[in-house]
Amino acid sequence: MTFDPALPGAPSLPAGLVQRTLTEEDAADWIRALHTGFVRPPTPSPEEVAVRLPHFDLARTRGVFDAGRCVATFRSFAQEVTAVGGAPVTATAVTNVSVSATHRRRGLLSRMMEAEFAEARERGDVLATLIAAEYPIYGRFGFGPAAWYTQWKVDLRRAALDPRWSGPEDGGRIDLVDGEALRKLGPEVYEAARAARHGMVSRCTRDWERRTGWNLVPDDTWREPFHATYRAASGAVEGYVTYAADEGWDDGNQPLLTLTVRDLVAATPAAERALWRYVCAIDWVTFVKSGHRAPDDLLPMLLPDPRAARVVTHSDMLWVRVLDVIRALEARTYGTAGSLVLDVRDAGGIAGGRYRLDAAPEGASCARTAQAADLTLDVAELGALYLGDESVERLVALGRVEESAPGAAARADALFRAARRAWCPDIF
Repeated sequence: MTFDPALPGAPSLPAGLVQRTLTEEDAADWIRALHTGFVRPPTPSPEEVAVRLPHFDLARTRGVFDAGRCVATFRSFAQEVTAVGGAPVTATAVTNVSVSATHRRRGLLSRMMEAEFAEARERGDVLATLIAAEYPIYGRFGFGPAAWYTQWKVDLRRAALDPRWSGPEDGGRIDLVDGEALRKLGPEVYEAARAARHGMVSRCTRDWERRTGWNLVPDDTWREPFHATYRAASGAVEGYVTYAADEGWDDGNQPLLTLTVRDLVAATPAAERALWRYVCAIDWVTFVKSGHRAPDDLLPMLLPDPRAARVVTHSDMLWVRVLDVIRALEARTYGTAGSLVLDVRDAGGIAGGRYRLDAAPEGASCARTAQAADLTLDVAELGALYLGDESVERLVALGRVEESAPGAAARADALFRAARRAWCPDIF
């Protein structure tokens, strides 16, 4: 048996299995394998293949084949991630990862991940990102959970909001729009918000089509939502919300509707406050589910009684794998001025080494060094720290970071931690 040099201990593919990128003729079989891995009805319709195929970059879509039949899937696409301070960082976004139950524990994912990382480095990508369906899988590939989300359910009967609210008090206005209008207005708002909030990722035209019911996969379950925009007194659209509501009535024939926010993005605090106030003031709505929000979202504290907002979900969201330590650390800003020597361990052989970081609120420089390390950590822990959402001292207490210089963890926290929590609203 031979071994994968990028992932020690991972066997190379068994005889008869072939890893390769796709041709158009592979698409239906690859989608079938993807459905199989996610335990969905396996056979794709010709219409589904026709809708999905144009959005695949076949050179970045790979599979493992056994006697010509696809048994594992993997796809990536170009992405930008907003770093702390607002700079966009290039990333390879990993998605559609599956291995059929008949072919588990044979190194299929390891080989596909190895090939992706090699190509990403050639492209010059700084990070790799993904949304993990299962927590335990991706740490061994160097990914760390860098942004988390919280979902609240607000009981409007307890919220103590003014029932007379009829619109923003700042001269702005809320307008209902259709999906076509949101496809035109939404991207500019989103880009303005993304430039200011670390953790947000770029969206392509296809993302906006799917959010507004355009060019859908035939088997997708789609219920048309409502879209509303916030327009400031200046006339500029500074935020939008997409939401839907179910039906519900109590025994006294009173409405008990639950409104679920699918997407709420604001480029200004005024827009964010107004949009939350709007969804909490719609007739017949008794409960509001917030959707995927940053753990420090404004919503609970906008309510006169914040206890009316109950946490129903809190979980990891965006996972980050650093591919280029120097460019990654130089792309973000820092909370204070200081220097730190990091010894980064990387079993994948990609980003390992010792680095000196000289950081300041305005920016940073980073270079390889032979100096003694202040902190020793795995590349996965560096990914968890990258967006300022994790505590170095907590990782030291957990035994995941080794502190060699007294006080280094506290200094690192002062450098790395951000004023707001990282937020990624998108599943990809």
